[in-house]
Amino acid sequence: MLEIAVLGLLNESPMHGYEIRKRLATTLGTFRAFSYGSLYPTLRRLSDAGWISEESPLAETGTARSRRGKRVYQLTAEGKEHLADLLADVGPDAFDDEGFGARLAFFAQTRSDVRLQILEGRRRRVEEKRDGMKRARTGERFDRYTRELHEHGLESVDREVRWLTELIETERTENARTDPPHDR
Repeated sequence: MLEIAVLGLLNESPMHGYEIRKRLATTLGTFRAFSYGSLYPTLRRLSDAGWISEESPLAETGTARSRRGKRVYQLTAEGKEHLADLLADVGPDAFDDEGFGARLAFFAQTRSDVRLQILEGRRRRVEEKRDGMKRARTGERFDRYTRELHEHGLESVDREVRWLTELIETERTENARTDPPHDR
């Protein structure tokens, strides 16, 4: 998840570590709290793999003291290819809570057919969760607080299914408008 997020952000523009950290918090904050301690090891791993490059500006000279420049990270050509491969992969992790949030945040960089597959897969996953919650409710005796908590969770899941259905319909409508007519 963090790999997709970092590469996706750097695909938009080069930035230094603090900027990446700040953008991750604003971009993914609603989907997942990530550990800042995992960012710099991830940047190092991506750099070692050749997917990002680091530039360390020269420290200022000619002044009473010299400041250390911030490292600027940018996506390499290999990194762009790797990001495209990651965004095109529609495995089960694209539907879970962590993976879906990161994928959704970078849907603008994802092919339309892949977006649709991810949305449909996420909706199936959430519908399965809803069905499981409904089955658990049947036959169980809950006190009123537990029942209220369960109802609140069920309403949240129902709301997500409706939201996903709307996104899927919008995606299909936009695809129909942009797809060339088929020869008959």
